[in-house]
Amino acid sequence: AKVPGDYPGSMFSPDCAALLLVDVQKGLEDPAWGPRNNPDCEANVGRLLAHWRERGGTIVFVRHDSVEPDSPLRPDRPGNAFKPVISGQPDLLVTKEVNSAFLGAPALEPWLRERGIGAIVVAGIQTNMCCETTARMGGNLGFDVAFALDATHTFDLPDPLNGGVIDADTLARVTAANLHGEFAQVVSTEELIGGS
Repeated sequence: AKVPGDYPGSMFSPDCAALLLVDVQKGLEDPAWGPRNNPDCEANVGRLLAHWRERGGTIVFVRHDSVEPDSPLRPDRPGNAFKPVISGQPDLLVTKEVNSAFLGAPALEPWLRERGIGAIVVAGIQTNMCCETTARMGGNLGFDVAFALDATHTFDLPDPLNGGVIDADTLARVTAANLHGEFAQVVSTEELIGGS
């Protein structure tokens, strides 16, 4: 079912929901991650960010500050920086060392609750890792969650049981199936911004 995000008062419009942009960082362009899907991810992240800014919505940037010694996302590496699409200042910057934005600093849940925000829109990188974990935890904490699938991307992963590779598009489809109707509503960028 279409989520009516394009009119005031909608659960997932900028006047009701916080936009969480998760780990849109330069280090995730490193070739070591392997093949990715959804080349439109960053453009759709940019569209969501512009839409929230135009309407005065709440914006949260989430940054992964890795503690792994070889990670390009370590705070002392250039890859820790946000990609150019993540511009301007957010209402809140959350830094984390694990998958969920709800387990970062400062603590996201009380910050949202203090502002009366009961809905979140999740977008960013990776679809099936930090974005999915954030959406699941948000749903479990009682937030209404929209998952902007086409404003996320992920990478191929090895199949640990059968060998070979599970391609990024399949992983994204499985994330959508896992989340939809249980933890979140899986939607498109267009549904959220209403074509504006």
